[in-house]
Amino acid sequence: MVAAADSLVWELVKNNNSFMRKKSGKTSRSGSVRFSVERGNLASMSTYKYSGIANSKTIDISSTDDNRAALTLKTKKAGTSGKSGKATIALNKSFRRTEKTITGQSTDNYYRSDLKSAALAKYSAVYRGNRAAKGVKKARAIKRGRA
Repeated sequence: MVAAADSLVWELVKNNNSFMRKKSGKTSRSGSVRFSVERGNLASMSTYKYSGIANSKTIDISSTDDNRAALTLKTKKAGTSGKSGKATIALNKSFRRTEKTITGQSTDNYYRSDLKSAALAKYSAVYRGNRAAKGVKKARAIKRGRA
């Protein structure tokens, strides 16, 4: 694969790609919202900042099969090497130590300091979901509105 600038890749994929989910608004004023489900997108929003396709440096936090969390970073050769271009770090320590690991990998290494808060928010959601899956804590009730 030929290396291309991140901004050029974003211009090519921003309006249409296989990971995009468009939700139309309920009124004509609210318009439509575009979400994205690709790997490396922390906020699931279709924007250049969070895009896992367009950016050469991405952070992804996901749940593993055994209800633990994993932090995945793109390496420099990721554009041309596929799966081997990603570094995975297991997040299986206490919550505070894991928070320090995420902060260290994103900010202290000068990797993507703008994604620090989104990465911590995603880890909190994954951690809460894993605790519910293990049976340690009850799952949150979903609010359905007027019933």
